[in-house]
Amino acid sequence: MSDFYFNKLMNLNILTIGLGLIILSMTACNTSHNQESGKHSDIRPEIEVVGAMKNVMWKGELDGNIYLDTIANKTGLYGLGPLSELKGELLINNGISYASKVLSDSSMTVEKNYDVSAPFFVYGNVTEWQAFDLPDEVKSISDIERFIIQHIDDYDKPFIFKLIGKVKSAKIHIQNLPEGSKVSSPKEAHVGQVNYTIEEVDAEIIGFFSKHHKGIFTHHDSFLHMHLITKDESKMGHLDAIEIVKMKLYLAKN
Repeated sequence: MSDFYFNKLMNLNILTIGLGLIILSMTACNTSHNQESGKHSDIRPEIEVVGAMKNVMWKGELDGNIYLDTIANKTGLYGLGPLSELKGELLINNGISYASKVLSDSSMTVEKNYDVSAPFFVYGNVTEWQAFDLPDEVKSISDIERFIIQHIDDYDKPFIFKLIGKVKSAKIHIQNLPEGSKVSSPKEAHVGQVNYTIEEVDAEIIGFFSKHHKGIFTHHDSFLHMHLITKDESKMGHLDAIEIVKMKLYLAKN
């Protein structure tokens, strides 16, 4: 081999080694930063969104845009949205689909059922979780939102979270739009809605966080959309307010 080609080969090897060391150094720095900051950083599962809340509220698009039994991957599946025609609430919790409907001002039905549809729905799959203890001062929905923001290194993409533990009290609602209703505003969309108060229960809350989906799957004043289901699975609905006793926050594990 000539000296010319030998020197070129040596220079190429040195460059390759140098680039490798730089990449390793950057990876180590990022890992160190995340550990020092105490924040959760990962490659989050993709979130799927079908339809939009604003189209339901303002355009009266009440028909089903997605049938839940058509979602292929049900392993570690989580999702939420309203029942078509705003006749109830839907929740998928770890692959189990629940539909709640109003019976009266004080009672409801909660059934396991995939043969349902939603005018808008958000869902994704998580199979491994990382748990965080919520501090005693985290009591309300706004507290939950602040805590999540403080403990997520990068929340530019939407993600799934869940809360499990003891609830002192919570307010949930179930949509119950009268048959034949036409909707052209949020006020009209909530006609027939029934609110329920639950107290001193063990519960699980499935939530979706996004700072880019207001009016799509979160309301205009929040980054969160959450549905609560009691441990005994007798009550489930959209979470409007909560007072926490003790809960853990779960985020997707990388």
